[in-house]
Amino acid sequence: MSDLAIETTGLVKVFGEHRAVDGVDLQVASGGVYGVLGPNGAGKTTTIRMLATLLKPDGGSARVLGHDVVTEAAAVRSRVAMTGQFASLDEDLTGLENLVMLAKLYGYRGGAARDRADQLLDAFDLTEAGTKQVKSYSGGMRRRIDIAGSIVVRPDLMFLDEPTTGLDPRSRNQVWDIVRALVGAGTTVLLTTQYLDEADQLADRIAVIDRGRVIAEGTTGELKASVGTGALRVRVADPADRERAASLLAETLGGEPVLEKDPYALSLNVGSPGDVPAALVRVREHGVDISEFSLGQPSLDEVFLALTGEHVADVETAALPHEKGEVTA
Repeated sequence: MSDLAIETTGLVKVFGEHRAVDGVDLQVASGGVYGVLGPNGAGKTTTIRMLATLLKPDGGSARVLGHDVVTEAAAVRSRVAMTGQFASLDEDLTGLENLVMLAKLYGYRGGAARDRADQLLDAFDLTEAGTKQVKSYSGGMRRRIDIAGSIVVRPDLMFLDEPTTGLDPRSRNQVWDIVRALVGAGTTVLLTTQYLDEADQLADRIAVIDRGRVIAEGTTGELKASVGTGALRVRVADPADRERAASLLAETLGGEPVLEKDPYALSLNVGSPGDVPAALVRVREHGVDISEFSLGQPSLDEVFLALTGEHVADVETAALPHEKGEVTA
């Protein structure tokens, strides 16, 4: 038996003339969280829908838990669960009614269905809300009840497609705790996200997808190391001095400075962190005051910038019309 939960080779999905997924190769080990990171329209949701047997691939192959997603779709469905970007429950029913209904569909009989529903409401801190209609729930509560419904019977593999989109920080942290608990109970999680900190917090390994292709893969540490051993971030006292500071730092340290949206700030990937003190002294000697600086690992946003030439946030706001439609295809 393979120890891979997911294995794809050259996976392709085409909508009209648009190749939403353009030859994706993945190897996801059983256990832990595997993150798929990328902007809106990158092909994340289309990939996950093919793996969950909701879409038929137009090319390549994919096996989930040892089963082919096309020829053995029923076997795949019996062992996986999926939670998308929007709640899939009946909003006119209460949380309790939804879970009891799902438990009965999964084969629970009599009082066992109510017992399982009560267990899930308690585990997800929704006991008090369980008697209220789902349409009255907050975004965070909807996401939690939706995940609860997906694990009435604990799946071997859980697809979480951007589960924290639109949630406030407290609700996001609650969902993160749920993901960690799922993994602790033995479920493998495939998580798609456009939030860099979410991938950093949860994922053991990450595939970066852009325009339907995997452009990088590895642990967060490996991805960050691929673009440099350190990231220097500098804020100047006067924004008029920022470009001069960037030029001086580039001359001393090499690399290409990035002028950030903050008019006082710039960043630079550094190959030799030991040279940073002398470079900062040189900037000061040329009359540029630095109000603060920090040196650390590159962020995942800087990884994405190095790989694609754009920040994730910039790509998200500039998604092409056909790319935006990908999530509903």
